Amino acid sequence: MASPVLLVVAHGSRDPRHAATVHALTARIRSLRPGLRVETGFLEFNAPSVPRVLERLAADGTDEVVALPLLLTRAFHAKADIPSVLREARARLPRLRIGQADVLGPDPLLNAALEQRLYEAGVRPGDKSSTGLVLASAGSTDPEAIAVIAEIARELRHTGWCAVRPAFASASLPRTADVVRSLRADGVDRVAVAPYVIAPGRLPDRIATGAEEAGADVLAGVLGPSPALARLLLTRYDEARVPVTGAMSA
Repeated sequence: MASPVLLVVAHGSRDPRHAATVHALTARIRSLRPGLRVETGFLEFNAPSVPRVLERLAADGTDEVVALPLLLTRAFHAKADIPSVLREARARLPRLRIGQADVLGPDPLLNAALEQRLYEAGVRPGDKSSTGLVLASAGSTDPEAIAVIAEIARELRHTGWCAVRPAFASASLPRTADVVRSLRADGVDRVAVAPYVIAPGRLPDRIATGAEEAGADVLAGVLGPSPALARLLLTRYDEARVPVTGAMSA
């Protein structure tokens, strides 16, 4: 029996770096699991759209799909946008069984990917005890998503950083620059900013601008097509395969 197709559902962006990063990530997934069919669909701005990909899969005779949100927290897109798109697709394509995997975070693999980006930016493992870390996410109005970011900051604090504080690029406060300055005011000599985002775009650029304006010592890159992130997507796919084959996805 063929494995369900993995459909990575990305938000999309007018910034061409976003789609390029998503495609690089799906290419890495294919390299980790040869033979698995991996498709990419976008909610807006980029093609192909999620409905168009599902229509093409149904026309190809595909039986099952696992739609995997390329999202780090359960906020509006995970709770409303994506379920709505998938419900409409199920109604139009009744022979195609469509399941939805869970969002990516929180997960230790994401923390590992985050720290790897920090090391690539110049932080050494021995620097952690003297470095304050700004965990900079895109931001959300969803309390659950904000609480998750705060919890991740607490978890990272226990891995050796002298301080870890969350920051947000939109919708929530504080901003990256304010947290960098706050750490400095508290006597932290070295400050690193880690964007907790997957792909480049307007909000990651805002994080970078805040880090530079406030004089952060290190600015890590976005998570991008990291091996740890690709492995996490496959983990979420595998977790979702059981309900996809049952009545839940019918």
